[in-house]
Amino acid sequence: MTFVSPMIFIGVAVLIGWLTNLNREDSRTVAILDETGASYVDLFEDYSNFKFVRVDNQIDQAITATKEAGYYGLIHIYGVDNEVENLTFYSKDNPSSGFIERIENTINKKATEYKLLENNIQPSILQAATVKKQLQLQTFDGDTTSKEAGWIKIAAGGAAGYLLMMFIIIYGNMLMRSVIEEKTNRIVEIIVSSVKPIYLMLGKITGTSLAGITQFLIWVVLGGTLAIVLSVVLGPDALQNPANEQLVNQVQTASEAQAFVNDILKLPIGQLIFLFFVYFIGGYFLYASIYTAIGAAVDSETDTQQFMLPIILPLMLSIYVGFFSVIDNPHGTVAVTFSYIPLTSPIVMLMRIPFGEITWWEILISVSLLYASIIGVTYIAAKIYRVGILMYGKKTSWKQLYKWLKY
Repeated sequence: MTFVSPMIFIGVAVLIGWLTNLNREDSRTVAILDETGASYVDLFEDYSNFKFVRVDNQIDQAITATKEAGYYGLIHIYGVDNEVENLTFYSKDNPSSGFIERIENTINKKATEYKLLENNIQPSILQAATVKKQLQLQTFDGDTTSKEAGWIKIAAGGAAGYLLMMFIIIYGNMLMRSVIEEKTNRIVEIIVSSVKPIYLMLGKITGTSLAGITQFLIWVVLGGTLAIVLSVVLGPDALQNPANEQLVNQVQTASEAQAFVNDILKLPIGQLIFLFFVYFIGGYFLYASIYTAIGAAVDSETDTQQFMLPIILPLMLSIYVGFFSVIDNPHGTVAVTFSYIPLTSPIVMLMRIPFGEITWWEILISVSLLYASIIGVTYIAAKIYRVGILMYGKKTSWKQLYKWLKY
């Protein structure tokens, strides 16, 4: 799976792009009934996979004809003397928000022009007098940035934080199941006769963490190579993600496109990758110690559910803080505080790094607290592990774990 997983991810991306193109080729016909006498129907031009046809029946007959013809829907424009009084779209299913906005903008623009003419105002004069200025973004150092800079930083930090969380959960569960299996098969009784339990626990954590780092590096190299090859062989549309269309459409001018590219290039990629490994090792050792203690305390994987809250809650809290606090104010009190707390700092700090202005002493404090906490958590987990791996037949409770810490 180490080598197959990147192929699956790339294959899914290609499949999404292919299915998106198939969806666009699915033609939809929309009927238009215009009862205003203003020829609003002439404003609608075919676009993408939508085609518009005019009907002249009464509304009831038009609805029936639309259904019988298998059209996507019917736009009913009702009004008197060029004025739109009611605008209704009849369909089997609710249309997309983009389709609704397009219809509304088309009708409202023409209706506004008629309203201006009624008041002896030429639309061309009003349009010429309308001022539309775009806010230019620039740093104090004179660097121009794009409006999408925030989204770029969110994507980079969010991807790093979420990937770290997934690695902790995946390899933590793998480690916990391994401990449970050794305990259930009584193999651990033979092993601890030759090695101290704390050395056994640390060895398992270290081995699994190295396996995780190795697998991640293989994924990065293999996934990047496959993405480049597929983009060259199949073209740029092969890996197209429809969720990015709105972002791409906003980059209209050459200067905006250049600023967009500059924002990507200005991301601290090297720092982000280096600190990803630093926080991965620290975060994994911290949570792996808890996973190991839980695995030693139970007899089956089913019994672990009552002890999973100390693991899942901080991880989920880190993601929520990252997306709701770091994005809004990456250097605010909430974001900074959670980037120092050992259980949340690996994810929150990684999500703050793309936003910049984080000093090395902040990172040093965060990493120091994280690695210092590993010693304390490992010590507690080792005491539970030492007793738990030799305890059978009795369902463990929180009270029982507290007693084991005193042994």
